[in-house]
Amino acid sequence: MRVLHLGKYYAPERGGIERYTQALAEWCVAQGDAVSVLVHQRPGLWRGAREAMNGVEVRRAGCLAAPVYTPLSPAFPLQLSRALREFRPDLLHLHFPNPSCFAALASPAARRLPWIVHWHADVPPDSPDWRLRTFYRAYRPFEQATLARARAIVATSQPYLDASAALSPWKDKARVIPLGIGDLPAISTPAQPPAWPAAGLRLLAVGRLSRYKGFGVLLEALAQVADASLLLVGHGECERELRALASARGLDARLHLAGDLDDDSLAAAYAAADAFVLPSLDRGEAFGLVLLEAMRSGLPVIASAIPGSGVGSVVVDGETGLLVTPGDVAGLAAAIERMRNPDLRRRLGQAGERRWRKDFALKATMPAWRRIYTEAVRATPA
Repeated sequence: MRVLHLGKYYAPERGGIERYTQALAEWCVAQGDAVSVLVHQRPGLWRGAREAMNGVEVRRAGCLAAPVYTPLSPAFPLQLSRALREFRPDLLHLHFPNPSCFAALASPAARRLPWIVHWHADVPPDSPDWRLRTFYRAYRPFEQATLARARAIVATSQPYLDASAALSPWKDKARVIPLGIGDLPAISTPAQPPAWPAAGLRLLAVGRLSRYKGFGVLLEALAQVADASLLLVGHGECERELRALASARGLDARLHLAGDLDDDSLAAAYAAADAFVLPSLDRGEAFGLVLLEAMRSGLPVIASAIPGSGVGSVVVDGETGLLVTPGDVAGLAAAIERMRNPDLRRRLGQAGERRWRKDFALKATMPAWRRIYTEAVRATPA
């Protein structure tokens, strides 16, 4: 089978969607498929590029900028036409949200193929950011036209599918395949994790430093807990705001903003931490792939019980981790205090690792993609 993915970015860019797209593409290559990925360059790199990565053909269209998290790429439609002509795919796998995917609507060659829409997240029509609200009014007609054209729609969790207003007209062709991650690669020389800034309970958080991630709430909770320090991995637009909040709460000596880490260093951080925290505030956190990374490492997790998000389908409260109300500083502080108990940490971490192996390992989730691909191609007239 020949599969062409249309996405925003791809490795080495970091992010849950990017990491999962790479895992899926490389898994299909290992099954004997031919896989190509059409994505964007980093914002500001306007020249296109093409390379092979672990058997996957990666095409990158030039990107002028990315206002409101949206890559602007006038070259994307041309690159799509070229990919369709040169790669000759059997189907298109479209990763949403991504306005560049709408180029397929105007392409006769693309419209002759079956489309699979991979629904990673909604564009929130009630976002506090007026730019997103305005953008979605123009985006929605094309979004719905693409969903109407899709042969199948895949959401990452049943709660997210049930809560999505955008998907509500299309539930008859929607399915759920959870995200998954593979085993940690063997490392000949283990990396040293970044040092925690202080003694006591070692907390780890990983993600883009954006408002919906709730890291400000985490810092407020940390200020209520003695003898605990936080290693926060990631970059983002709220970094300056978080540094100011840490200083105002007297946390400078207990917070290390580590920026981005390479895979080996991040794996070492997971292995060295006492507990992982994902304090996200809303359905912008659709699933939380970092939760799987923590569970794979046997690390107990604290996460937000976000209504309509997949987080609660990943973390079983009291069994594989602790769930708290989004934005509840006192509740989050209490959950962190509970993690001082080494027996609780051990029990939650071991149960989380078992759950990852059973439900969220690649070998558990990938065969469902094979079935959807096969059904879509077989149902398409020759």
